[in-house]
Amino acid sequence: MNFRTIRRRQAMRSSLWPIPLVCVVIAFAMAELAYFLDREIAQEGTGWYLFVGDTESARVVVSTIATSMLTFTGLVFTVTMLVLQLASNQLSPRVIRTFLRDRYTQLVLGVFIATFLYALLVLRRITSEPAGEPFVPALSVWLALLFVMLSVGLFVYYIHHMTQAMRPSFVMHGIAAEARDAIDHDYPPGAVGTTGPVPDGQRTSTVVLSPGPSGVLTGVDEERIIRVALRTDCVIELRACVGDFVREAGPLFTIHGSWDGSGERDLRGAVSFSPTRTMIQDVAFGFRELVDIAARALSPGINDPTTAVQAIDHLHGLLALLAPKPFPPSRRAVGGELVAIFLRMDWPDYVALACDEIRRSGQEQIQVHRRLRAMLLDLREIAPVDRRAALEEQLGLLDESAQKEFHRPELARATTPSAQGQGPGEER
Repeated sequence: MNFRTIRRRQAMRSSLWPIPLVCVVIAFAMAELAYFLDREIAQEGTGWYLFVGDTESARVVVSTIATSMLTFTGLVFTVTMLVLQLASNQLSPRVIRTFLRDRYTQLVLGVFIATFLYALLVLRRITSEPAGEPFVPALSVWLALLFVMLSVGLFVYYIHHMTQAMRPSFVMHGIAAEARDAIDHDYPPGAVGTTGPVPDGQRTSTVVLSPGPSGVLTGVDEERIIRVALRTDCVIELRACVGDFVREAGPLFTIHGSWDGSGERDLRGAVSFSPTRTMIQDVAFGFRELVDIAARALSPGINDPTTAVQAIDHLHGLLALLAPKPFPPSRRAVGGELVAIFLRMDWPDYVALACDEIRRSGQEQIQVHRRLRAMLLDLREIAPVDRRAALEEQLGLLDESAQKEFHRPELARATTPSAQGQGPGEER
């Protein structure tokens, strides 16, 4: 699957309208199909799949369905907006993206809107024939009743689903699951180490500016950039990392070599920007969301260290997944010659991102100290030797913080710290 296809799929996944649109199309198709069958079925029949009643009763039933479904749809929108507001206030504004990607919410909205439109389409069929004979589309009305029963069942489960979705543990589990998928995609087992010489400082350098308005760099097609480098016999350096903000007309590429500008259009087509970050090629965004939840939970206004510990649990799992993986090279070479340079997050960057802000926000919480220490000690056991220095540095910073904040810092430096942040004696 190519770069652009992935971007389109992710954009569709984060939008509320695709699934409701499909449901609306199905509603139109079913309304036409049911009307066609109604013209073929003997309307005076007594089949269980037929509505029994005259024109007036059919109008009342279908009109009631249309009105109630419109109310139901408005209620679902209200509940969804309320959940988004609560999640933004209690967890982090960045988790709203998770709720927008919820397929069940999209399906419920789609079914409700589709049922409303189907009822309107059936309502216009309940009329008198040109000859003056009344016509009741019995099958169509019965299907409208069936769709209402389906909608009521979906609404009941939707309430249950949203009450579960509001729980911090479920939100963090979803973020961590998406981040794990991103790690598996961005850090494949076959990645190789850094290769290629540093560009010769005497080579001519040209800066390619960012196109369009300011935005966040959300995707990079590295293979396309490499092809441009080979075609132009230049070394292309991307000056921003995925997830970085790039200002309007800001420096985006530095070209080392004789650059005639022939590949500039391809270079600009190899990157994509968005107003917000996404998890595509940006594993650090998953870390950022979890860290933000932990920091918000540790704020004086909320003071919920247990939620912060749960966030550390998921950060622990992500770092453990990353620890043994080879990181893709920052410098890409073809045939032994350097062709491209990319900015990337390295192992110490991920460790610092997972620990620094939580340590500072939870410096007065012994529960947070113990859980961070348990995470770092466990990672030190499984990480390759060349990646343990970053963990040792964080353990040293944690010791300094405990020494400063607690009267008995040894309580935060238990020989076997609890994975839940528990331990004997929690006095400071």
